Amino acid sequence: MDIASLIGLILAIGLIVGSIALGNAPFTAFMDIPSVLVVIGGAGAAALICFPLGSILRSPMIAVKVFLNKSEDRLSLVKQIVELAETARRDGLLALESKVGDIENPLVRTGIQMAVDGSTPEVVEEVLRTEVNAIAVRHKEGKGIMDQLGRFAPAYGMIGTLMGLIMMLQDMSDPSGIGAGMAVALITTLYGAIAANVFFSPFAEKLGLLSRNEMVSMEIAIRGVMAIQQGESPRAIDQKLRTFLPPKQREAE
Repeated sequence: MDIASLIGLILAIGLIVGSIALGNAPFTAFMDIPSVLVVIGGAGAAALICFPLGSILRSPMIAVKVFLNKSEDRLSLVKQIVELAETARRDGLLALESKVGDIENPLVRTGIQMAVDGSTPEVVEEVLRTEVNAIAVRHKEGKGIMDQLGRFAPAYGMIGTLMGLIMMLQDMSDPSGIGAGMAVALITTLYGAIAANVFFSPFAEKLGLLSRNEMVSMEIAIRGVMAIQQGESPRAIDQKLRTFLPPKQREAE
């Protein structure tokens, strides 16, 4: 569970609800079903134009990753690669075949298996880089959906407000109802701003951060596998890969 994401979302919603509670207007004044339909339905429809249906249907699962994600344990990854390098240096590269099943990182596991099978370093690196690029494309699409929803929601909020104003101005026979009509018209803009700035845009930024962190871990994996295959010493591999770790973590180790 990503505590920061959960706390941030609760705080954002809590501050908005708390501000409404401290005001003079009742909660019912901020509720309007047609406005929700215009903002959420309109933004979703626009996203369908931009992305394939399958990607849109997967977007809820992508959004869940904002809260349910594992932090990248790069130190453990570096240690495991160094252990594999020590085995390869002591017993030979073929000795790693018995350890392939114990390797947790899928990229390292694939690279070591290919190296044991006799693939050239060029082929191993090409396969691993291709895998990383494919993952990056999928991550970019997931983030792109949230980015677009964050752009479309305020726009549809404005569309809903303009629709409300037009309907209100069609009937000016009762001046006392102008204030209430204006309030209802502005609710759609409020919904669009909340949807974009509490949900879609923050989710997109968090997904981007998770993707960048995963890409760094994958780079560690690729460089570690290539170093093992090229026969570099475990100490040199350890020093090379620890450059990806934060300075404080390096000093602690």
